[in-house]
Amino acid sequence: MDRFESLSVFVAVAERRGFAAAARSLDMSPPAVTRAVAALERHLNVTLFHRSTRAVSLTDEGAVLLDRARRILADLREAEQIAMGGRSVPRGQLYVTAPVMFGRLHVLPVINALLASHAGLNARMMLLDRNVRIIEEGIDVAVRIGALADSTLRAVTIGSVRQTIVASPAYLAEHSAPTDPAELASHNCILGSGVRVGSTWPFGVRGDSIVDVVPRLIVNSIDATIAAAEAGVGLANVLSYQSAPRIANGQLVEVLADHAPSPMPVSLLYDPGRAAMPAVRVFIEAMREQGQQGAWS
Repeated sequence: MDRFESLSVFVAVAERRGFAAAARSLDMSPPAVTRAVAALERHLNVTLFHRSTRAVSLTDEGAVLLDRARRILADLREAEQIAMGGRSVPRGQLYVTAPVMFGRLHVLPVINALLASHAGLNARMMLLDRNVRIIEEGIDVAVRIGALADSTLRAVTIGSVRQTIVASPAYLAEHSAPTDPAELASHNCILGSGVRVGSTWPFGVRGDSIVDVVPRLIVNSIDATIAAAEAGVGLANVLSYQSAPRIANGQLVEVLADHAPSPMPVSLLYDPGRAAMPAVRVFIEAMREQGQQGAWS
């Protein structure tokens, strides 16, 4: 087995936390995966995994190798794509990450269309409501919502979303709609446990008018937050693309819109070295077109 294939097997075992799961993903037999990792460990003269009957975990040496192996494999994939597709035909694998709901609603349809148009292209999507390390994870393009930290990565703004405070018509009929953010103190509020907003809700153009809310319910997913708001539990703070379908069909009503902070940018973040990859270029252009059409604004 060549070195690149050995690294691919190692990364698969690390990401799937098991030899059998890695074997299934690679269409290999479990003994072949075990042999490949053992051969890599002999070559490097280190132990890469702690093995037990219940779990597989990385050693310190394995954790160090994992980041570098991902970068090596990503560079190899980029070189292969350019070689196979020249500078125009998207081929090989496109690796994208995005927030869960935004990815499902607005990124997956773009990926589906690209796969339908380009037979040589395949894709991998990582949908998480947290930021991941783009270079270390070997990701081609990350969809980010909100202000971006300074970095050497290239960013393209493709649109914006805004904060919406929403509740069901039944809840508002019983409690009356707040007309000032300070009134939230007397309302039932639903909180998510994600990174965007907790018990401090921002208002005002600059988002510097902060209101502390006391939760009636805390949940750890946007879908559950919206479902609770629809059920009349209380007010929820979600983004416009998350609430828009429910507002349109009357299941939710937006309040305090005049006090909302400025919209947040939706950006594509990627390593400048990936810009030459045809798959990355067509994905960025397709997402930019979606943004220009106001798909999620």
